[in-house]
Parts: sequence; structure tokens; C-alpha cells
Amino acid sequence: MTRSSLTTPPPGTAPPEAHAAAPPPGTALRSHYNRCFGCGADQPNGLHLTAMTPDGSTVEAGFTVGEAHQGAPMLAHGGVLAAAMDEVIGMSVYLFHKPYVTGRLETDYLLPVPVGTTLHLRAWCNGVAGRKAYLEAEGRIGAPDGPVAVRAAALFIEVNMEHFAKHGDLAAIAAEHDYEVNP
Repeated sequence: MTRSSLTTPPPGTAPPEAHAAAPPPGTALRSHYNRCFGCGADQPNGLHLTAMTPDGSTVEAGFTVGEAHQGAPMLAHGGVLAAAMDEVIGMSVYLFHKPYVTGRLETDYLLPVPVGTTLHLRAWCNGVAGRKAYLEAEGRIGAPDGPVAVRAAALFIEVNMEHFAKHGDLAAIAAEHDYEVNP
């Protein structure tokens, strides 16, 4: 994948260490909000991604393309695939215990993804510089080592919780968590 300079970390930027309170390797990550389109269990047409961290530095998730996710007949909509990539990348910043939002997402579509296909998603961080996190992800068809159907690179920006109070519903997020940021 050829990434733009906006999603490539500056030279010498090292991948960050997971936060001391981050979920340990082998742990499932919970939804950050039950109505989230990407990971929320209470979102009827959502992606319902469930994720875990196998090693404390990457996140893996599964997503099965359903009827509601079609673009062309019996094929996944490209925007839905981009949403899945955005979600798994967003889940990977859980490991930092800081709130981030998507600043830029670049998505490459390599293979068509039929309805009924399970995509095995994996995301990781290439580096953090100031408030900017540089991340990547891939989605493989049928198995964790299956053919790559979609790749993404992203720039996420660290925000404070006032961002959600000003632009969203902080009370709804706070009601689902007993601490200030995502798990």
C-alpha cells in the first residue's frame, strides 16, 4: 500500500508501548458505546465487530458481511468495508487509554468481498508523534492468513473528553464506562 505523507509517521517515530492499564494479551475488548455502528451490540444494522488483542500491541477482529452491508448485488459496499477498517483501527488505540478520533483514512480495495464472507481484520500502530497516531490495518478473506481484500492507513488525533461533550453525548459514553476513556 502506498500511503500519503499524511498517514506516514515522521522518520524516527517509534510504535508506542501499550498503557499499563491496557487489556493484557489474549483479552477481548468491549464495545466503546453500545449504539456504535462498528462495535455496538445495540446497533441493529451495525457491523458488530468483536475484537481482542493477541499480543498487547495489535488488535484483531472478525466481521461477517451481511445482507444489509451490500453495495452491488451480493457484494460488500466499499463504504461499509472502510467503516470496518476505521473501527478496527479505532479499537487499536484502546491500548493507549487515550481518546482519539479519525483524522484521515485511506482505504485500498484489493478483492471483492461477497455477502456471507467473514473478514479477519488486524490493526496496529506504526508510531505516535504528539497528538497524532499513525495506524494501519488489513482485512483478509476467510482466515487470518487468507488473501488480503482491503488495506487501510490512518491518522488519528488525540482529543480530550470535552470534544465529546461539545460535539456528541458525553453522558451516554460516561454511562457505559466507569473511567474517562475507552477500555
